[in-house]
Amino acid sequence: MIWGVWLALAGMGSSLFAAGEGDAVVVIYNRALAESKELAFYYAQRRQVPTNQVIGFDLPTTETMTRAEFHEQLEKPLLKALERQKLLALRTEIIRATRDKTGDSFQRIAEASIRYLTLCYGVPVKIEKDPHLNEPGTDKIRVELRRNDAAVDSELAALPLRLQNFPLTGPTRNPVYGVTNAALLHPTNGVLLVARLDGPTVETARGLVDKARAAETNGLWGRAYFDLRGLTNTNYKLGDDWIRGAAELVRRLGFETVVDDRPETFSMAFPMSQIAFYAGWYDGQVSGPFARPKVEFMPGAVAYHLHSFSAHVLRTTDQYWVGPLLAAGATATVGYVEEPYLEGTVNVASLFANFTVFGFSFGEAAYAAQQSISWQTTVVGDPLYRPFGRKNPDDHFGKRLEELHGELLARHSPLVEWSHLQVANLNLVMNFPVSEVLGYLEQEPTTRKSGVLLGKLGGLFYSRGKLADAIDAYGKALKLEMTPLQRVRVMLAQAQLLSLYAKRQQALELYRQFLKQFPDYPDLLAIYQKMLLLAQDLNLASEVEKIQDHIARLSPPQPDK
Repeated sequence: MIWGVWLALAGMGSSLFAAGEGDAVVVIYNRALAESKELAFYYAQRRQVPTNQVIGFDLPTTETMTRAEFHEQLEKPLLKALERQKLLALRTEIIRATRDKTGDSFQRIAEASIRYLTLCYGVPVKIEKDPHLNEPGTDKIRVELRRNDAAVDSELAALPLRLQNFPLTGPTRNPVYGVTNAALLHPTNGVLLVARLDGPTVETARGLVDKARAAETNGLWGRAYFDLRGLTNTNYKLGDDWIRGAAELVRRLGFETVVDDRPETFSMAFPMSQIAFYAGWYDGQVSGPFARPKVEFMPGAVAYHLHSFSAHVLRTTDQYWVGPLLAAGATATVGYVEEPYLEGTVNVASLFANFTVFGFSFGEAAYAAQQSISWQTTVVGDPLYRPFGRKNPDDHFGKRLEELHGELLARHSPLVEWSHLQVANLNLVMNFPVSEVLGYLEQEPTTRKSGVLLGKLGGLFYSRGKLADAIDAYGKALKLEMTPLQRVRVMLAQAQLLSLYAKRQQALELYRQFLKQFPDYPDLLAIYQKMLLLAQDLNLASEVEKIQDHIARLSPPQPDK
C-alpha cells in the first residue's frame, strides 16, 4: 500500500528523447585557451558527441566581447560550420511581396540534426552594448528595453530568428516558451538550446559534467529550500509566485522541502544541509548559507538565485551568485549578465516542472521556461543533464522512481535512504495517515542506520506531540555518521525538544557538545542565549556568569545615547 503511491505519478509527462543525445550537440570552445579545448573534448567523450561537432573559434579570452567580435568571430563562422557539415539546412524565403513581385528575403532553418550548443569555459559570456547600432522601429520598444547588450548564450539561442531579420535591440519573444512537448524545442521552431560548462575555474566547469552524470546514474536526492520574500501586492509578487509554485511542485514530488517567506534571505546560521534544489531571491551578492566555507550541495543539485545581475561576472567565487554557487558545488543554474527586468527572467516554477515532471533535459527545461531570448539569460550546466528522464519509451515518472529504488537496493547504495524518505513524503502529500508513515519508517530496516530517516522519524513524532519518541529518534540519529550541517540541524532540534520536555541538564550538555563540535557556527550568540536560560533554571551560578561573559562579547555594541 505504501509503495503504491508511486503509481499515482504514472500520468505525468516525460521527454521523448533518450539520455544519449550526443549526436544532437555541437560543442564550442575558444582556440585561444588550451583548457577550453581540453574541456570540449572531455565533454564530447563523456556525452558521445561526434568529434566533427566539436568546433573551436578564435575568441577574446575575457568574459565580455563586443557586438562586432560576436558577429564576426563566433556567430558567422558558427553558422558556416553548421551548414558546411550539414548540421543545418537553410531555405531562403521572400516576404512582403509587392505588385512588381519583389520583396524582402530572409533565411529559415528548414532542417536540423542538432538541437544543442554547449559552450565551454573560455567562450565569452556577454556581448557589450553597441552604441552605434541603429535599427528601425526601436522607438516602439519600451524605453528601458532599448538596449542591444545580451548574453552570448541567449543571442546564439536566437540564431534561427536572427536569420529571419529579427532585431538586436531589446528582447525577442521566445517562440517555445511554455511548451510541454520537448520535440518542439528545435531550431526549425526558432530556438537553439544553448548552455555552457563554465565557472570560476575549468575544474569547476568539468565537474558540472561529472556531477550531472552521477545524478543520472544514482538519482537526484536531497532536500529542497525555497526563499521567498513574502510579497502580496507589489509588481514583484510574480517572482514570489514563481518560487512558491516551484516549492509546491517539488514538495509534491516527495522532496523534503523548506519554504521561508520572510523578507530577509536565509541566514548564514541556517543549517542548509544536503541541497538538491534551491531557489530564492533577492540579495545582490552571494549571502547566507552560500557564503559559508562549505555548502552541502548533492551531486546534480540545481540552484537558482533570482537577481538582475546574478551572472554579471561568472568566473568568480565570491561575487554575485552564479560563480559562487558553481564554486560551492551546484551542478546547474541560470543567471543574468545584465538587467533583464523581472518578466525577462526564468519562470522557475516552469523550469522545475519541465526538469522533473516532464523529464526534460536541463537545456530543454531552461528554454521552455523563459519568455525572452536574445536577452540577458545564461544557462550554466550540462544541457543534456536529465536525471528524471525515462530510460525506455514506456517509462513514466513513477516507474522511473521505482526502478531506481530497485537499482539502489541491488547495489547496496546508501542513497536508498533518500528513496525511502521520498516514499514517506509522497504518502504524506497524498494524505495517508501519519501513523502509517511512522509505521513504514519504523519497520524499514534502513531506518535504523540512516540519520536521514531517523531525523524524519523524529520530526513526525514531534508533529504528533510525542516528544519522548522524537527525542529518542534524534538521539539515535546523532550516533550515526552525518554531514556537518545535517548534524547541526539534528542537534539543535534535539536540544530544543529536551528543553521542552524539561530535560534541562541534558539540553545544556548537548549545547556544550555543539559548541565543541561547531565553534565557528555563525550564530553563537543565539546558542549562548539558550544556554543562559537553561543554566539559570538549573541554578548553575558559575556557568551563568561564564555564559553572560560570552553573550557580552558576542553582542553588537549599543549605540550611544
